Amino acid sequence: MADTQHSMDAMNELNDLRMSDSARPLYEHVKTFIKETVEPMYEEFERLGEGKKDIWSYAPGQLEALEKAKDEAKKQGLWNFFLPDAETGEGLKNLDYAYIAAELGKVPLASETMNCSAPDTGNMEVLERVGTPAQKEQWLKPLLEGKIRSAFAMTEPALPSSDAKNVSMSAVLEGDEWVINGEKYYISGAGDPRCKIMICMVKTNDGPDVNRRQSQILVPLPHPGVTIVGPMHVFGDPDAPHGHMHIVFDNVRVPKENMLLGEGRGFEISQLRLGPGRIHHCMRSIGAAEKALDLMVVRGMTRQAFGRDLIKLGGNIEKVSRARIEIEAMRMMVLKAAKAMDVLGNKEARVWISMVKAMVPERVCAIIDDAIQLHGATGVSQWTPLARMYANQRTLRLADGPDEVHHMVVGRAETRKYTGEEEDPALAAVWRK
Repeated sequence: MADTQHSMDAMNELNDLRMSDSARPLYEHVKTFIKETVEPMYEEFERLGEGKKDIWSYAPGQLEALEKAKDEAKKQGLWNFFLPDAETGEGLKNLDYAYIAAELGKVPLASETMNCSAPDTGNMEVLERVGTPAQKEQWLKPLLEGKIRSAFAMTEPALPSSDAKNVSMSAVLEGDEWVINGEKYYISGAGDPRCKIMICMVKTNDGPDVNRRQSQILVPLPHPGVTIVGPMHVFGDPDAPHGHMHIVFDNVRVPKENMLLGEGRGFEISQLRLGPGRIHHCMRSIGAAEKALDLMVVRGMTRQAFGRDLIKLGGNIEKVSRARIEIEAMRMMVLKAAKAMDVLGNKEARVWISMVKAMVPERVCAIIDDAIQLHGATGVSQWTPLARMYANQRTLRLADGPDEVHHMVVGRAETRKYTGEEEDPALAAVWRK
C-alpha cells in the first residue's frame, strides 16, 4: 500500500508542470531584457555585418555591440543561468529553465548574450563536473566569463557516427603527451575566431570492453597539427562565422593532463552532459516555432490574393490552428521531460528526453515550412529568417542524434519491459551529444 501511494505521489509530482515561484521573476526579467536589449542589438548586429568581405570575421562594431549587451546582461544578473550549480549559475531546475529557454529561442543571439548558448553550455557543464583545477582555471573560467567560445568534436566523415562506438580518431600516449590523429566534421562553432578550445571524442584503446575504448580530451585552438580544412555547408550555407567545420588532426600533441576524467571514460563523460544541455535545443526550438507562427499570422493578415486575406485562403487558417496545437503539445512534452529529469533523475528520464528529441525538431520543421509556403518566394529568401530557421531545425534532426536513434531508445525502452534487455551505453551517448 505504501509503495502504491509513493508511486501515485511521484506521478502527481511528475505531472505538475508549473514554473516555480522562485524562478518567475527571472523568467519575466529575461523576457524584458530580450525585448529592450537583445532585439535592438541584433538588428544593429545584422546591419553592421551587411556586405562584409570576410565572412569568417566580424565586421567593425559587431562584437562591440554584442559585448555591450553581454556586459548589460552580467550587470543585470542574467548570466550563466543554465548551470544547475548555484555557485556559478542560478541553480535552476530543468523545468524552470525550459520556460526560459523557449524565450531565448525566439531571437538570435539571445542565448549568447546571456552566455547560455551551445555548445558552450554542455562543455561548461562537463568542465565544471569533471575538470581538474588547472583545466577549470584555463578553460572553464574564460567560458563562464563569456570571453571565449568552444566546440565539441565527435562526428567523423568516414563512418556512421550515430553509433558512438565507431569513433576512430586515435589518441596514443607518448611520454607525457597524447598524440592525436584523425578527422572530424560538422564541428559547430569551430569557425568562430573566438573558439579557443575543443572537447574531442577520441579512441584510446582496443580493449575488450567496447564502452571503455573512447576518451574525451581537450585540444586548444589554434594548435600545431590542427587544420581547419573549411566549412561544411548546410543547404548551401556555410553559416559563417560560427561554421560547422571539417578538421584534420595530424600528429596533434597535447599534454597528458588534457585528458578529461581519465582514459576510457568518454561514454561516462557523455552521460555527464546533464541538465538543460540535453534538451536545450528542444526548448529553444519551441521558441523558433512561436516565431514562425507569428510571422505566418502577420503575413497572412497583411497580404491579399484573389480579393481576400491570405490567412483565409487555401486552408491557411487550419495551418495556423494546427501550428498552435502542436506548439502547445510540444511545450507540454518538453516540460514533462524537464520535470522527469528533476523528479526521476537524468538517467531515468532518458526515454522522455529521446521522445522530445524525436518529436520537436520534426514538428517545428513542418511549422516553419508552412510559414515559408504562406510567404511565397520571400519565405526562402534573405528577407525573412525562415530559411535559416528551417535549415537549423532540419539539421537538429541529425546533429543532436538522428531521429532513428531517439526512436530506437524509446522503442527499446518499451520492449525492455518484456525482455529485460540492458541499454547500450554507446547508443545513449549519441543523444547526449
